[in-house]
Amino acid sequence: MPGRRGAGAGGGRRACGSGIRRFLEPCLLLLLHGGESHGYELLDNLGKFGFSETPADSSTIYRILRSLEEREFVSSRWAEGDSGPAIRVYTLSPEGDGYLQMWVRDLEETDRILHRFFSEYQDHMKQHHSGDAGPEEIRKE
Repeated sequence: MPGRRGAGAGGGRRACGSGIRRFLEPCLLLLLHGGESHGYELLDNLGKFGFSETPADSSTIYRILRSLEEREFVSSRWAEGDSGPAIRVYTLSPEGDGYLQMWVRDLEETDRILHRFFSEYQDHMKQHHSGDAGPEEIRKE
């Protein structure tokens, strides 16, 4: 993935770890590709990507949006709120669209490598540990 990857840990329902936090960036870019949006709306829509079980907190989302804006991948403006104060609305820039495409290419390669890893892992475990816990059982611990 573009930039450095963090190391996350497995576990039950908890805030997303540093490794998966990096994946929030392309998710936000993709959501903004569908049209302008404000931070809490983006936060709610992250469930589409599986973040309902490992939720991201709003401060993380706004930090990422600020970083994307500093790098000119998104822009923002203040808009009148429906029934309250003004809200900041974010829009994907043409540069952000290109950055999203870079993420997609990298994630496709990561997907290929991960599938190969799990295939090798399963083959190895069948040969050396028949009857032991597989990757799904290990992830649940």
